[in-house]
Amino acid sequence: MLEKLQAIKERYIYLEEQLADPELIANMARYTKVNKEYKNLTPIVKAFDTYLELLSNIRTAREMLREEDPEMRDMARLELDELEPRQEEMEEELKMLLIPKDPEDDKDVIFEIRSGTGGDEASLFAGDLYRMYSRYFEEQGWKVEAVYINEGTVGGYNKLVLEISGDEVYGRLKFESGAHRVQRIPKTESQGRVHTSAATVAVMPKLEMEDVDINKADLKIDTYR
Repeated sequence: MLEKLQAIKERYIYLEEQLADPELIANMARYTKVNKEYKNLTPIVKAFDTYLELLSNIRTAREMLREEDPEMRDMARLELDELEPRQEEMEEELKMLLIPKDPEDDKDVIFEIRSGTGGDEASLFAGDLYRMYSRYFEEQGWKVEAVYINEGTVGGYNKLVLEISGDEVYGRLKFESGAHRVQRIPKTESQGRVHTSAATVAVMPKLEMEDVDINKADLKIDTYR
């Protein structure tokens, strides 16, 4: 495990140097990709540095056990009683951090909200979902750009397509896909009856140019004069 962590740290240092390279900064697509990898490795490297410092403190405390001064030895035993359990905790934490992530998790997303059954009330419910998700996007510090908006006749939305960009967007939103339902008395209901309305949410990872691999053998090029 230590060899793997050391290799990750070396990669982290290399990426840090790359991020300071003016040529990389001039290529925004490449810079964004490198920056994302750098951010993903940051918690692992920080935990590894903490672990190495912990091992150093444990070695120092064990050396103190050989001191002739009994007070120094007692101090070393107390310190080891605190540090050694922490070593086991840190090793488990590092193992968890090394578990491979879904490579799609770091992608930006196309986020769609579409009203379903329920007529105008479904459009109002889709609007409620949009406001709820918008607050969450804002809390995460993500950038939101409207791609397509089709408003309902009495408010809300028939369909809304957003582009969400930021850190780990797809990883945090991918399980939101599916149907959402609500039972309530609609604003459009004059008789006070409870209606069931639905809206669907679709979350799709946004493909980058490097994600698309086109085989030249699959291309057909026609030339006309």
